[in-house]
Amino acid sequence: MRSEREIHLFPLHGILVPEGRLTLRIFEPRYLDLVSDCMKREQPFGVALISEGEETGRAAQCHDLGTLAHISDWDQQADGLLEISCVGGRRFRILSQEVAANQLVRARVRVLSACPRVEPGRSHQPLVTLLRQLMERAGRPPGTDARFDDAGWVGCRLLELLPLGLVQKQRLLQLDDPRQRLDQLLGALNLVQ
Repeated sequence: MRSEREIHLFPLHGILVPEGRLTLRIFEPRYLDLVSDCMKREQPFGVALISEGEETGRAAQCHDLGTLAHISDWDQQADGLLEISCVGGRRFRILSQEVAANQLVRARVRVLSACPRVEPGRSHQPLVTLLRQLMERAGRPPGTDARFDDAGWVGCRLLELLPLGLVQKQRLLQLDDPRQRLDQLLGALNLVQ
């Protein structure tokens, strides 16, 4: 994968984490164009948290770090809206962006390396236990693809499931060190022992 590339941006009041799932209901013409283009070219688009503005209307300002979204499925709903399912890929940093006349945003991004795979430390075990419990309660029992021995995977799943503020989730997503992300989650949840 090239480290720098151009992608469409989909600014949201939400985040997408690597390997996370996201379902979007598409109704604005600019985003129908985005989905059509991405599907034709078999390319992902970028999801970035809005820092200023709204999801509809004029193009919003985004935080400079987001996650690639790979379209995994789509369905035309009875109400005429398009629903797409996406899976989070690698994180990216926005280098520059341009807003088209239809308010669709294209950005030049640097795709970041995957976080190093390291095991959670002994101090992180309360987070691993919490994640198992949250997955069970959410009706998502850990499957064979669960990687509780991967600090990056554990941190990303917790970002999906915990009721943290969006700016706090964004700050945690921006960390490159998976253990540092877990350390900060421990502090935020007062699970430090």
